[in-house]
Amino acid sequence: MKKLPLILSIIALAGVIALAIVDLTKGSTKKAEPVVTGDAAALQGEIVYFNMDRVLQEYDLANDLRSVVETKVNSINQEVTRRQNKLQKDANSFSDKMNKGLMTQSTAQVQYQKLQEQEANFNNYAQQKQQEIMEEQQVMLNQISDAIKSFVDQYNEQMGYAMIIATQGDILPMPVVTASADRDITDALIEGLNAAYVKEKGKKE
Repeated sequence: MKKLPLILSIIALAGVIALAIVDLTKGSTKKAEPVVTGDAAALQGEIVYFNMDRVLQEYDLANDLRSVVETKVNSINQEVTRRQNKLQKDANSFSDKMNKGLMTQSTAQVQYQKLQEQEANFNNYAQQKQQEIMEEQQVMLNQISDAIKSFVDQYNEQMGYAMIIATQGDILPMPVVTASADRDITDALIEGLNAAYVKEKGKKE
């Protein structure tokens, strides 16, 4: 009887973490009070932009929730790995007994079918956990997008810009490839977002 095939590459759940860019804490989507800087008021009615990459990296709330998601993913990975190792151990034991002739053909057939069921159950479990992580990430991205959008909307109610554009990338940032430095409101947004986050945390504590 040929060795039990174990298709266990599904364990690449850890890679999912890399997709987890940022998350928001529970109840963090409340509208925040914008912090307005005096210099930016001179641009009223103009088009301005902010660097989304920097906002995602320096927004304290985003960093805190990324840690929450990573903790969840690590916990899931540990359990998946434990089950994978158990299945592999059982498969190795089966193969060793078969090679040494320590089982009858009928017993081997029963054991082989049992291992196949275990493998199928494991694969289903791993897929389920991968889906769970993907859902966590999607909720995370929805939360961060909603929080930033809500803040920027309120911020602009005070500032009165004609348009606020989000740009990303270092070598050739898009959609804003280049612009005057006074049109960059990234620092003001990060300051406002973090101030609002500290205020919300204070209310909960």
